Amino acid sequence: MTRTVTDRAPLAAPSRTLRIASVPASHVYVRHLSPVGQADRVVRLPDPRPADGRTVPGGWWPPVMLDPQWIRRHQHQFDVFHIHFGFDAVEPEVLADIVGELREHGKPLVYTAHDLRNPHQPDPQGHRAQLDVLIPAADALITLTPGAAAEIEKQWGRTPHVLSHPHVVQRRLIEAPRSVEQFVLGVHAKSLRANMDPLPVLEVLAETIRSLPGAVLRIDVHDELFEPGNHWYDPDTGAALIDFGRRPDVDVRVHEYFTDSQLWQYLSALSASLLPYRFGTHSGWLEACYDLGTAVIAPSCGFYHQQRPCAVFGFDETHFDAESLDRAVRAVYENRAPRADWPSRRAERTELAAAHRRIYEQVLAR
Repeated sequence: MTRTVTDRAPLAAPSRTLRIASVPASHVYVRHLSPVGQADRVVRLPDPRPADGRTVPGGWWPPVMLDPQWIRRHQHQFDVFHIHFGFDAVEPEVLADIVGELREHGKPLVYTAHDLRNPHQPDPQGHRAQLDVLIPAADALITLTPGAAAEIEKQWGRTPHVLSHPHVVQRRLIEAPRSVEQFVLGVHAKSLRANMDPLPVLEVLAETIRSLPGAVLRIDVHDELFEPGNHWYDPDTGAALIDFGRRPDVDVRVHEYFTDSQLWQYLSALSASLLPYRFGTHSGWLEACYDLGTAVIAPSCGFYHQQRPCAVFGFDETHFDAESLDRAVRAVYENRAPRADWPSRRAERTELAAAHRRIYEQVLAR
């Protein structure tokens, strides 16, 4: 189902500027919480650069703000502390210290629960311990789907605001015409992060694609799987992925990480993108596909199907329903993919900005 913003109460004209220490600020999700061409007077502090210069694309890792000492030194510069991503390597004890520092200075904490299960960690216990600090301590909680909200209420007894994911790609790409001439089903194995299990899925897809006239299965994988000493080094699985290229109508490509522009070009060249995830919660990749008009075939784990319309197959940590995967591919092959339009995405972004400002005002008024 398509998720829309649920907090729709009217918002009066903003009376003052609110300063938000957002962790992070430069991620596309956070950047698109500001309205287009309007002033909502919500200012998010820029991500501080780490002292040693370590960053990833986007510039927000590791998150310098997630430090009690940073909060102590800079608490006069922000009104609300809002955590989104980036605490993977932060110990629960440090998160508790962060909460304590915020409380000492009277700074409200807002937490957006993007992931109830960290897709990069095979053992859920570490992430659960972090959530056991953040979710009870937050002055306000946000999540992206009603399913995730229900799980939070069940596990922690808190009721989050449900606010949809904003658009990911730029307007010109949302409005760009589609030019895919044949049915191309893509599976991007990336660097085989913890929640990915593409091999059993690909076995089924290779057979299904053979029976669909004009269809091609495209498999992409990062070259770091073949680099000795690399954290993701896994030549055996990499070789198994490459071996699918021997089969009819299967195209395997090994390459470096895509830049954003290369990623949008890749997704636009697909008819459908399949997410080979055994566990997870939500997906920005899925939102980008929706922006570009690329169909999504999502696993039954997590709450992907509640973000945007997509085909679903049975796939989680305990089972794989091969027949449901075959049916999902055939359904996508026969039907046109749903696609975002810019007026709706822009209106959604305006509503998201208003909803976030309203939440910030509410926690400051307590």
